[in-house]
Amino acid sequence: MTYDVLGAAPLDYLPCRYGASKLLFRGPRRDLTKPYLAFVGATETYGKFVGKPFPALVEDALGVTCANFGQINAGIDAFSTDPFVMDAACGAEIAVIQVMGAQNMTNRFYAVHPRRNDRFVSTSTLLRTIYREVDFADFHFTKHMLKRLMEVSPERFKTVRDELQEAWLARMRLMLKRINGKSILLWFSDHNPEDNTMNAAQIGRDPLFVTREMMAEITPLATHVVEVVASEAALAQGTQDMLFDEMEVMAASELLGPMAHQEAADVLSEVIKTMR
Repeated sequence: MTYDVLGAAPLDYLPCRYGASKLLFRGPRRDLTKPYLAFVGATETYGKFVGKPFPALVEDALGVTCANFGQINAGIDAFSTDPFVMDAACGAEIAVIQVMGAQNMTNRFYAVHPRRNDRFVSTSTLLRTIYREVDFADFHFTKHMLKRLMEVSPERFKTVRDELQEAWLARMRLMLKRINGKSILLWFSDHNPEDNTMNAAQIGRDPLFVTREMMAEITPLATHVVEVVASEAALAQGTQDMLFDEMEVMAASELLGPMAHQEAADVLSEVIKTMR
């Protein structure tokens, strides 16, 4: 992999706010009084470490205002509980909804922060009963906790994973049904849904725990479904042309870079042209 460490020149995301939302979005702020496309999703939509993420590239390609409502490490909860984001998605010509992982949302086993969905807040009595030997005070982030639970007992972890998948389906159905206009459900990852499996070394790849079967269940609720799997050439670029400081090398190496974002923008732009 190639590492471009720019040290003193990390990316300025021009953070901005819209309406009464408590979320801080990537800027520059867009004018929502004229026709626009809304992009809702997690780190990939936000475009962490990427100078021009795919929403901005779509805007360049189509000449239409594209509002980026992405949030770093977001789950469905960050948006489904935010009236502004859902209203903005409904008011858009087309709302592009990124497929997000199932780990970063409140469920029967644990609660997450309402806006910073990767932050583990509390656990239920049920989960503490299933994992009596685990001290949950050790955890601050959902993925760290889930990795530990799988290491302690892969058999019991299946119960946790099943709950997250069921909660994800219910939340995604509700979210997509609330969007009364045209919508695109976007899978944007380094693999396709068939390859999202666990092994002894990891609990899965983002979007975490989302399978082909789960995608099939929510597909009828979107106007279109777009799957973009980064090419081998894009993955081989590593962190080339990404912008980050010296402390963010490892974080940047786990994310999709500018070439992958261009690939997503190219596919989305062609689909959007047919929908407008």
